[in-house]
Amino acid sequence: MAAPMRRWIVRKLMSRFLKRPKLDQIHCCYCNTAKKRYDLVVIGGGSGGLACAKEAAELGKKVVVLDYVAPSTQGTKWGLGGTCVNVGCIPKKLMHQAALLGQAIEQSRAFGWNVPPEVQHSWETMCTAVQGHVKSLNWGHRVQLQSKKVDYLNAQGSLVDQHTVKAVHGKGEEYLETDNIVVAVGGRPRLPFEVSGVLQHAITSDDIFWMKKSPGKTLVVGASYIALECAGFLTGLGFDTTVMVRSIFLRNFDQQLANLLADYMENEGTRFIKQSIPISIDKLSSGQLNVTYRDSTGTTHEEVFDTVLIATGRKAETGKLGLENIGVSLDAESSKVIGGHGGDTERSTVQHIYAVGDVLHGRPELTPVAIKAGKLLAHRLYNGSTMQMNYEQIATTIFTPLEYGCVGISEETAVEKHGEDNIEVYHAFYRPLEFTVPNKDSSQCYIKVICEREHPSKILGLHLLGPNAGEIIQGFAVAIKAGLDYSTLVSTVAIHPTCAEEIVKIHITKRSGLDPTSTGC
Repeated sequence: MAAPMRRWIVRKLMSRFLKRPKLDQIHCCYCNTAKKRYDLVVIGGGSGGLACAKEAAELGKKVVVLDYVAPSTQGTKWGLGGTCVNVGCIPKKLMHQAALLGQAIEQSRAFGWNVPPEVQHSWETMCTAVQGHVKSLNWGHRVQLQSKKVDYLNAQGSLVDQHTVKAVHGKGEEYLETDNIVVAVGGRPRLPFEVSGVLQHAITSDDIFWMKKSPGKTLVVGASYIALECAGFLTGLGFDTTVMVRSIFLRNFDQQLANLLADYMENEGTRFIKQSIPISIDKLSSGQLNVTYRDSTGTTHEEVFDTVLIATGRKAETGKLGLENIGVSLDAESSKVIGGHGGDTERSTVQHIYAVGDVLHGRPELTPVAIKAGKLLAHRLYNGSTMQMNYEQIATTIFTPLEYGCVGISEETAVEKHGEDNIEVYHAFYRPLEFTVPNKDSSQCYIKVICEREHPSKILGLHLLGPNAGEIIQGFAVAIKAGLDYSTLVSTVAIHPTCAEEIVKIHITKRSGLDPTSTGC
């Protein structure tokens, strides 16, 4: 072989072996393929993860989102967007609205509307419309990621080491190297596996919004906000609905409001089996479900239902991520990531691994919380910000037939933190004007304002049970965040006639023992 040819071959071979890898492709020691290089890998395509990913991309970083939805126990799956979009806030609020419309049709007769005696509701029509809207949101999230140049993988992510994420998808697997990782996998319903037959026969909130066939006579097990919201719209849509409660309603919420809400639902037709737990669920030859349950005396009972919906809490989806293997500490009970390390509210025990949303231990499981936390984290990582997420005074609303909105702490927490002698509780029962003509029961419409007793009586918590509570509380949440006190509240001129005006008119204290029933103008 001629010398020039030999030199050419040597140069080609040397260049092949000495060639520097591209910035986004580095040889992977776990496989024989190259791995992509990113500034940020987000595991989880829910509200918090998407917000963080898009914000980081806007700041010029190379970002990828991994999202995979394991089928529910009944085989239900959905698209990009997480719990809120697919099996939470969005379909829940739409079905809540469907139930309110049914009530409005009934009440419209009193206002002169000539409504036929029998008005039928179609579960199939409603579900087709709701699911169509959800699918449009799934598509919208895909488009937004693409427009912001965020890579998206429909893949199950797990951590190989502190800087490497393994992505498993339909075409195989690939490895991603990154500077920072955000865990935003959220949670899924927790099933009481000690109940025989629950895995085979019960549904959860992962399934109810995607059912093709109406649920019929339904047992809801649990007393969480998810349980009461689902039971509320099922009753409103005309289904025979029963709620089985083990202990108390709405744990971690103000218990006076929680019990008033349950009373209202019971008066509106939802049946409650209290101080009871299910033992077994058996499928009959008819296709119905025979539920055996035990009450507080130890006596067992049986009843047949068409559907059993379990709503007894949620658990973090961290089981397959391999977090413990690389030094990320998880809470033993909830399996959530323990944050707050190094002075950063979302940082795990590994410096460059963070968590946002429902997967972060000890934080409110609310969509706006996840979104805000995700955006703030992106700016701390890539924009020099030092602003931390403030998890105090977060407003929320439970969309039951009579909505329960609140911001700040409950009366129980206020007594525990400040002492009963150091707080003042103002309260009022009121009657919404729209309830008067149809003579709708308003005995559970209630407001509670919890204040420091010492002047200027800073407001610690505001609780409202009534129509449109979510819309009302949002505005007051801004004021309370800004340090609203009782004097400023009651010096505000009301908008009349509204339910919200009852808040600025509030003046009766629990301590006084006076009748708190509002008397109008």
